[in-house]
Amino acid sequence: MTKNIHDIIIQSAARFPARPALYFKQAVLTYAELQTQVLSAAVCLQQADIKRFDRVAVYLPKQFETVSSLFGCSMAGAVFVPVNAGLKAAQVGHILQDCNVRLLITSKDRLAALADELHLCSDLHTVLLTDGSTADFQPLAHIQVKAFAAPHDGAELQCYAHSTDADMAAILYTSGSTGKPKGVVLSHRNMLVGAQSVAGYLNNTPDDVLLALLPLSFDYGLSQLTTAFLCGAAVVLLDFFFVQDVVRAVQQHGITGIAAVPPLWAQLAKANWPEGSADSVRYLTNSGGAMPQPLLAQLQQTFNRAEPYLMYGLTEAFRSTYLPPAELSKRPGSMGKAIPNAEIVVVREDGSLCGPNEPGELVHRGPLVSLGYWNAPEKTAERFKFDPVAPKGIQLQQPAVWSGDTVRFDEEGFLYFIGRRDEMIKTSGYRVSPTEVEEAVYRLSPALVDVAAIGVNHAELGQAILVLYALKAGQQADTTDWLLQLKRALPGYMLPAALIPLSMLPKNANGKIDRKMLSEQYRDYFNGETL
Repeated sequence: MTKNIHDIIIQSAARFPARPALYFKQAVLTYAELQTQVLSAAVCLQQADIKRFDRVAVYLPKQFETVSSLFGCSMAGAVFVPVNAGLKAAQVGHILQDCNVRLLITSKDRLAALADELHLCSDLHTVLLTDGSTADFQPLAHIQVKAFAAPHDGAELQCYAHSTDADMAAILYTSGSTGKPKGVVLSHRNMLVGAQSVAGYLNNTPDDVLLALLPLSFDYGLSQLTTAFLCGAAVVLLDFFFVQDVVRAVQQHGITGIAAVPPLWAQLAKANWPEGSADSVRYLTNSGGAMPQPLLAQLQQTFNRAEPYLMYGLTEAFRSTYLPPAELSKRPGSMGKAIPNAEIVVVREDGSLCGPNEPGELVHRGPLVSLGYWNAPEKTAERFKFDPVAPKGIQLQQPAVWSGDTVRFDEEGFLYFIGRRDEMIKTSGYRVSPTEVEEAVYRLSPALVDVAAIGVNHAELGQAILVLYALKAGQQADTTDWLLQLKRALPGYMLPAALIPLSMLPKNANGKIDRKMLSEQYRDYFNGETL
């Protein structure tokens, strides 16, 4: 019986021991070798005093050790916390503190960049380095620095025989409309059912080779691993700098499936694809934002043997809907219907069900609904609420997740996105908190009076981040220097596309900055420009 997420590797290793599981640069790991590395990682973690349900953060680019660490955490009974490799020290420090990380797996250069943050992480007791000797590192305050090495001969794994699929497996960090990112707690069941559902409608088989372009800290990126391992397929790990690197990877490995977000698809559409170079690709998937119709048409020309699957999801429930390729031409702009083993309903504010073409909030129910936010009961209660479909006489243990997105469905039940109810900025497939951007801008100068970060329409990014600011009388800004400082403080996807000075920012009746008015005024600021 499959009850833990690492079981899918054990099962595929038993069925396909010699088949490739992972490709990275010029190296390959078979399923048997991957299982050995995962077991080694699990024992290494337990020897470092990691106990059941301890949080282990993995802050690495995509490489073999990243994958073996994540699944090794599961095998060791721990909870893995994948940290986006593009985050800067302050954001990583927040994650380590927020979910009480006990152990961090990273590399020498990344540890050096984190040194000033780690003394604030009181729960962190060990750092394991993936790249060789720790001779150059002295203990960091209360933290030991060790090599992420193979365990001693004869070391055995302590198994937790009574674990269940309801146990927490991972914490993925996602931004809210206010404040810093919060951790979404996923159970083994969430991840297993998600993999089964997606692999089912994508018809994944052991012959598939999936291209992992997205961060593994992103539920959509992590899904490339879980769906592939469930089926015994192979995954190509790729952190690319030039778009032609993707073209070469597709040709070299005979890629059959590619998952991306609209800004990444826009880059891939501009690449030079020699005739026949994309013939191996049998499907494309899109999530993290609506796919513009002209971009979709361009991709269909380039990947002329591939079926496009347009999907919608949220980290709190992994994946919610997909539009079958056969419906694309008949229902432009549709999000499709619920994925297998999920139910999607559209509700009014009082929780009653909407009728066809009546706007309401999308609510997701079923086994993909996560366990809530880590250490944030109030935020959990705001989003994870009563199930509007459940009989009134019983309180189901599993709540529904209320998305905050306004949608409608047509007479045949196909869903269409209308907009977000909160102020979240959706850019490059990421959800960005305007508050987090504003805090970084406020730190630039004591002369700042008001700052507002808003998302505005952008042809490639979905939304671009626009920062509007007002200074004290007589003060001036050096925005070139500001942008340099922001590049050092924020990951690339959170950087403003423009900084715009105003004499004063509009306020609403409550004295707060009127974001709605600013969003309307600057909605078409970029007029279809590309960055």
